[in-house]
Amino acid sequence: MALHFEKTEFDARRDRLVIEMAERKLDAMLLFAQESMYWLTGYDTFGFCFFQCLVVKADGSMVLMTRSADLRQARHTSILDNIVVWTDRDGANPAAELRNLLNDLDLLGCRIGVEYDTHGLTAKNGRLLDEELKTFGTTEDASDIVSRLRLLKSAAEITKAQKAAALSDDALDAALPLVKQGGDEGAILAAMQAAVFAGGGDYPANEFIIGSGADALLCRYKAGRRKLNKNDQLTLEWAGVFHHYHAPMMRTVLTGKVSKRHQELFDAARDALIAVEKAMVPGKTFGDVFDAHARVMEAHGLTRHRLNACGYSVGARFTPSWMDMPMFYAGNPEPIAPDMTLFAHMIIMDSDSETAMTLGRTYLTTENDPKPLSRHDLDLIVR
Repeated sequence: MALHFEKTEFDARRDRLVIEMAERKLDAMLLFAQESMYWLTGYDTFGFCFFQCLVVKADGSMVLMTRSADLRQARHTSILDNIVVWTDRDGANPAAELRNLLNDLDLLGCRIGVEYDTHGLTAKNGRLLDEELKTFGTTEDASDIVSRLRLLKSAAEITKAQKAAALSDDALDAALPLVKQGGDEGAILAAMQAAVFAGGGDYPANEFIIGSGADALLCRYKAGRRKLNKNDQLTLEWAGVFHHYHAPMMRTVLTGKVSKRHQELFDAARDALIAVEKAMVPGKTFGDVFDAHARVMEAHGLTRHRLNACGYSVGARFTPSWMDMPMFYAGNPEPIAPDMTLFAHMIIMDSDSETAMTLGRTYLTTENDPKPLSRHDLDLIVR
C-alpha cells in the first residue's frame, strides 16, 4: 500500500474520532469530505467529484462506498479493507444504495452524523441522501467533528508541513530570477510549480495566484499571461505541497523603482504581520488575530483597502481550495493552541492608485510565539 503515515497514526486518529462520536452520542458518521477520508484512512483520490461515502461506526469500523474507478485507488492508498462499489447506470441513485448499506450495517433507527459542509457532497446528492434517510433514523449535521480534529497536527503531520514549507521557499527561489523587465508570467509559474514537483511535492488544491500590473490587485487566479514592465508589481500566492499538506506564502514583488505608495503599503503589511504574530499565541483566539491585523491597518489609514479576513488554518486539502477552517475574521472564538499550522496573509489592494501589496507565510503555533516555517525574511523584494 502507498501509505504516507504509519498504521499507528491512523489508529490514533480513529480513536480520537470514536471519542468525539461517543460525546455526541452518534452511532455512525457519514463522511463525504475527501480531507476526512484521507486523514482517517490515507485514501487519496479526486474521485470525490462523484458520490462516495466513508461510513464510520461507533466501534471504529469503517466501510467505504465508492465507484468502480476508485476501487483499486482505495485499496492501494488506504488502510481500508471493506470497500463497496455502487454501480454507474442510467437513473442510478447511490444514496439509495448507501441506505441499503447502512441497513446491512444494522444502523436502522440509529443516530447518524452527516458531513454536509464539503465539496464532496453536492446539493443534489445531499437532497437524495436526506430523502433516503428521513425515515431511516435520526440524523444531524456533524460537519465540524473531523475538521476540528484535523486542526491540531500530530508530530508526523508537522513534518509534512515543514517539508511543504521548504518547497514553498524553493518555489520562490525559482521565481525571483525571472521577475524582471520582460519576464513572462507563464515562465514564472512554470518555474515555481517545477520546483515543487522536483522536490517531491504535489499539485496544490487550488491554482497558484499570479498577477502583474492591474491584475496584481486580484486575489484569485485568472486565465491569461502578461510580461512585466520596467516598473511593475507582481502578486504571487502559492503553496509548497507535500503529501497534500500545504504551506502557502504570499508576496508582492516589485521591479524597478519603489513608489512612495508601494513603500507605505509594504510598511503597513509588515507591521500588521508582526502584530498578528504576537497575537497568534495560546490564550488568544482567531478573532484576536484578525483584530491585531485590523488595528494596524486602521492606524495606517488602510481600513477600506484591506480584506475582512487575514488567514486560515492549512493542512491536507483537496481541490478546489487549500483553505481550511477556521479563519482569521472578526469575532471568531476558536482558540489558538499549540501544533496548529496557520497561514497569515496581509493583503492591501488600493484600487484608487492601482497599487497592490501582500505579505504572508505559514506558521506553526507553539506554547509560546509561533514559528515561521519559511526561511525567507519579511523584507520588500525589489528586482
